[in-house]
Amino acid sequence: MFSIGSYSITNPVILAPMAGVTDRPFRQLCRDMGAGLVVSEMVTADTRLWKSRKSQTRLDHTGEESPRSVQIAGAEPSMMAQAAAENVRRGAQIIDINMGCPAKKVCNKAAGSALLRDEKLVTEILMAVVNAVDVPVTLKIRTGWDQDNRNAVSIARIAEQSGIQALAVHGRTRACKFNGSAEFDTIANVVKSVSIPVFANGDICSPETAKKVLDYTGAAAVMIGRAAQGRPWIFREITHFLRTGTRLPEPDLNEIEAILCNHLSELHRFYGHYMGVRIARKHVGWYLKTLPNGDRFRAKFNELENVEEQHGKVREFFERLKHIGEQVA
Repeated sequence: MFSIGSYSITNPVILAPMAGVTDRPFRQLCRDMGAGLVVSEMVTADTRLWKSRKSQTRLDHTGEESPRSVQIAGAEPSMMAQAAAENVRRGAQIIDINMGCPAKKVCNKAAGSALLRDEKLVTEILMAVVNAVDVPVTLKIRTGWDQDNRNAVSIARIAEQSGIQALAVHGRTRACKFNGSAEFDTIANVVKSVSIPVFANGDICSPETAKKVLDYTGAAAVMIGRAAQGRPWIFREITHFLRTGTRLPEPDLNEIEAILCNHLSELHRFYGHYMGVRIARKHVGWYLKTLPNGDRFRAKFNELENVEEQHGKVREFFERLKHIGEQVA
């Protein structure tokens, strides 16, 4: 267990913020599956852009459990402070600052991981946001800009001195993007250099890996991103393994079908029929990667145009899988 401000987090497994993925339905699902904390999709600090449909859905936290963590991204201190204050007014209970995104469209605006090159600006942004709100502020970074410029320890010290109350570190530089393997030596050095909770992120895709990373780095928690896509039950698997040292059995087809169908319904409800059908395609596609004949069904599923067809075809797909399983047994 660790704390972020007054909030106690009992499960040391956190859902990483992912643009286009960690929307409200997915956050709620991952929390139900055992995530100790979930973080919203990145929201631009430019409040003038918040009237768009995309921003409106990202700013919607209706019915979410406490603590509600909202990530903001930008490169101008006063704009970041304003965005933080406005998100708190809308219900955010933790503000997370993005200095880890490697995407070109973010870095080209000198935001995300591009900020790691300018420690003075990092300081100005962190202090502006911390001083603008009365809720905890957290930060997500990478190990540095490139292999020759790993400055995560320096940034971590700046963060702690600026009043940041927890820090997530992805074990790659900005230049690495998502290529190669994550390295955890830098994260271990960050843990030793600060007293605030540090979360280890990158390539953690199993309970065993999660324990190894926690033991190696001394981090307070692991942060799970891509490994949760199509496998939201990874949070309960890791939590159970850390508590007991034993593996939970994999969910059977009946449970996976129930999880997927509920997720599908929540996406349709949240986005409406037209956008819900389209956004559901990528989420269902991630589930299908773990299932027999999933790729073949995925191509057909992506052609469906309405809610009823999506639900009907998913049920048919699982009935076929269960029937095949009965025949093999």
